[in-house]
Amino acid sequence: MIILLFKITGYFTLTENIAITRALKVVIRTAMTAWIFYLYHQVKTRNRVASFTKENTLAPFFYGLYLFMGFMSLLYSTNPGYSLLQLVMNIESFVFAWKYIQTFILARHCYSNHGFRLGRLTAPAIFMIQLAFIIGKYVAPDQFFRLTHGGEVARLGGYLMNPNELGMLAVVGIACCIMELVEGASRWKNLGMLLVILYALVLTGSRSSMIGFMLILFYFINKSDSAKLKMAVYVAGILAIPVIVQTIFIKQGDIEEVLSMTGRLPFWKALLTEGLPKEPWFGFGYMRIAYTEAFQSVHTYAGKMTHNTFIQVLMNLGFVGFFIVLLQMTFTIRAFTLSKNKTDKAYFTGLFIPILINSFTEFGIFGETNYGILFWQLLTWLFVFEYNPRLSLRERALQLEKRR
Repeated sequence: MIILLFKITGYFTLTENIAITRALKVVIRTAMTAWIFYLYHQVKTRNRVASFTKENTLAPFFYGLYLFMGFMSLLYSTNPGYSLLQLVMNIESFVFAWKYIQTFILARHCYSNHGFRLGRLTAPAIFMIQLAFIIGKYVAPDQFFRLTHGGEVARLGGYLMNPNELGMLAVVGIACCIMELVEGASRWKNLGMLLVILYALVLTGSRSSMIGFMLILFYFINKSDSAKLKMAVYVAGILAIPVIVQTIFIKQGDIEEVLSMTGRLPFWKALLTEGLPKEPWFGFGYMRIAYTEAFQSVHTYAGKMTHNTFIQVLMNLGFVGFFIVLLQMTFTIRAFTLSKNKTDKAYFTGLFIPILINSFTEFGIFGETNYGILFWQLLTWLFVFEYNPRLSLRERALQLEKRR
């Protein structure tokens, strides 16, 4: 839990000083990767076993191919230095996700009586982050609140994190709390964490995250056998719709802003009709969307990122990269459908829904480095490894030698 807590924290803008922030991000993230390698070694050594069978390997293979194409794009990137920085950070998190899942599977086997579940590790990590932001709301509102709509709307996040990204993280936390409640884990503890995270979600004022929350809620409720619970949630959801729409979706009564998705629709149209035709096959380079630092058009605002992870891939790596990404997602989802582990499948769903919705309007799972990418990388590796209790004769012989 602590490792995941600090790993996610490493994506926040912890100070307004850019140089210090970058240094902290590098130190925190690499330290957590080193820690997970150390933890894996410790579990492996203490239990003297570590053997995995591999399946569904096409999902990480195509993710690796996507990263390799990003590396090749350094040859033509409109800003090789920036592309390399983004690429290195995403490779580092991909390696972390690989070893994190291996460590989890190994620990789940060796300490099966401890109830190891990914939701149990993720929920408290996100709860502590959201609680820190809520406390910051009262202690240092200037740092933890971001003013939008001409200063009329205050949203939780401040300069530390984009409110929509913070909202997405909150929905992931809520999903993990619900999973734990379904598993019969400490009811009051998880319910308490859920309510605190839900409060933080409301404070972010994130429309996309609220949609994700409603989908998550209805998905898990539909899995319940209680007809009364289903009816109560549906009625409460219907009654809450007018309040949610008025307070979160229609800010300042601006319906046109909602219909244009805060100006994103004309921006996407300009990207696809004006920008993409210039470099249609291989794009402008990893995490680049134009020849200049920002895409500019007479029909919309200037932007450095697309606010849509799929359009981002199109602009970065063209149609070739987009096809690779579609294959990667297809094989990851296929691995999910083939799995028979209900707990892991619930975790996949709980993460997939909010990060996918976030991908349509923000950085997303293939955008500039963010913890949404980390979550997708975890899901990419989730169904690849299976613990193998039957060690080969050679492995047994090596273990005997070490014991002597």
